[in-house]
Amino acid sequence: MLLTDAEFDHTIGLLMLREGSSLTVYGTRPVLDALTRRFPVRQLLSDYADFSWSAVEIGKPMDLDDRLTATAFLTGSKPPRYVGGPGQRESEWEVGFRLEDRVTGGTLVYAPTLPRWDEKFTEQVASADCVFLDGTFWTDDEMSCQGAGSRTGRSMGHMPISGDDGSARALAALPAKRKIYTHINNTNPVLNEESKERRWLTDLGIEVGRAGLEVEI
Repeated sequence: MLLTDAEFDHTIGLLMLREGSSLTVYGTRPVLDALTRRFPVRQLLSDYADFSWSAVEIGKPMDLDDRLTATAFLTGSKPPRYVGGPGQRESEWEVGFRLEDRVTGGTLVYAPTLPRWDEKFTEQVASADCVFLDGTFWTDDEMSCQGAGSRTGRSMGHMPISGDDGSARALAALPAKRKIYTHINNTNPVLNEESKERRWLTDLGIEVGRAGLEVEI
């Protein structure tokens, strides 16, 4: 299990796996610490499941099995709100993973939280065969426009899909064979297959993720 951050929506699922088989859970040190002290998932699971916890190092490849390698890279520094405290924003709170199949040579980048598309992120996705990207919001002010909240997408660590400074056009320009938005909020119009926003993405060669989606690299 690869954790990209310590947010509730990315970690509560661990509790659902308490009756499953043994798992190795990978996360950065701040993430694993948050799941020990502030949201004590590790303690809660200790009597239910055989989980082992492993800290990842940014930029250091990890062998997940006999063919898959995962390498974490930074995407942002925003801690969960339940962590709080001064100086927390400078830590390794948000990461993406670059997965490589050593047999086929295929590569996949998974980045469900992306506050900005910078040169370092471009380096990660430039040669990837498949890219799963943060598609949380269509516009930065989506929550307020729909009466679902007052915070902007960027303040929550998510750059929008649309607009001149959105992610869609940069994603469409990549040579990757498959480009897929994930982590989509229920306010996002791309969830409607008949919407003009969904059709626009389809015309750009971009997919919208769904439950049960499988990808071969």
